[in-house]
Amino acid sequence: MSNKKKFAETMEFPPEIEQPNVYPLSWNRESDKLQEIWEAHLREYWQPEKLPWDTFDVESYSWEERESIAYWWTLLSVFDASAPPVFAEALIKTYEIHEEDLVRKCFFSVTSDEQNHEIMCGLAITKLLDHPDPITYEPKTEIGRRLQKNAKWLYFNGARYWEGYKKAVPKYDIAVLFSSFLMGEIAAATIFKQMYENSREPVFKEAFKSIGRDEGRHMAICMAVMERDYPGLSDEHKATVTKQIRAGYLFLSAVLFEPPMDFWDLPEDFIANQREGEEIAREAGFGIPTYDEKLANWKGAILNLKGVLDRYNIPFPAIPEVGISGEEISDVEMDDIIPVF
Repeated sequence: MSNKKKFAETMEFPPEIEQPNVYPLSWNRESDKLQEIWEAHLREYWQPEKLPWDTFDVESYSWEERESIAYWWTLLSVFDASAPPVFAEALIKTYEIHEEDLVRKCFFSVTSDEQNHEIMCGLAITKLLDHPDPITYEPKTEIGRRLQKNAKWLYFNGARYWEGYKKAVPKYDIAVLFSSFLMGEIAAATIFKQMYENSREPVFKEAFKSIGRDEGRHMAICMAVMERDYPGLSDEHKATVTKQIRAGYLFLSAVLFEPPMDFWDLPEDFIANQREGEEIAREAGFGIPTYDEKLANWKGAILNLKGVLDRYNIPFPAIPEVGISGEEISDVEMDDIIPVF
């Protein structure tokens, strides 16, 4: 028998529901722009399994090429394939804090899109390696063995940031979360355009085209919510956003540029192994940007983000790695990271 206290026998209406809680439900609408984005998601939905996989002759690649290309998808999976639970946590938060109906819908759309990106990572890795995951796979080449070591360290680091993220979501205001989301989306939209333009394989080109379109929509969601919330942002929240931008740079650089070795816990040969694998993949027609292209992409994305935050008088952090000056942030801890892509 339940020990829960009974209220209905003692009062006409129930007590106020303690918050945060998904109840009571409501369907308020304020941001009409988000309706357009939601409808675009429904219209542009795609299925990775239905890409032209029949055109992909994996046997035409050497094992070095297969393992090197699979490594890039594995690197992406640390970010994009972890995104469904990242955004699912954020989606739950939008219900608990009673965000408007269209914000909840758009967060659902991002979760759905990122599920497709995760599926794409899994399909590519499985077809290239003839094995469903890169960690228990038995490498067939020397570069494959070194890249698998890289992958194990990447997953180890990602697992630590996931613990921090679970603590961060309840702690941070939704406006702060969006600043971190926007950081990744601006850069992602550019890198997937480059991958689409530079990749030879039709199935990968189609995937990058669709993923890039998804990331562009996600960026539009962030911009719409920021336009709604940022004009009233407190100085305390502005300071948190500044710190989050620096944290986001450190985290996302692992996929969009190269991981800062003083922040990521990685072996000394990590970057050398990754560069070697990327060069093999590029020679095989897989369009990974070069170091200089990554640097230009990252710097451009950060300057675009700076332009957004300048509108709301939010101080921008120094990003010396790409030559951007600003407020010095030196105390970023693991629990400060909101790992999104």
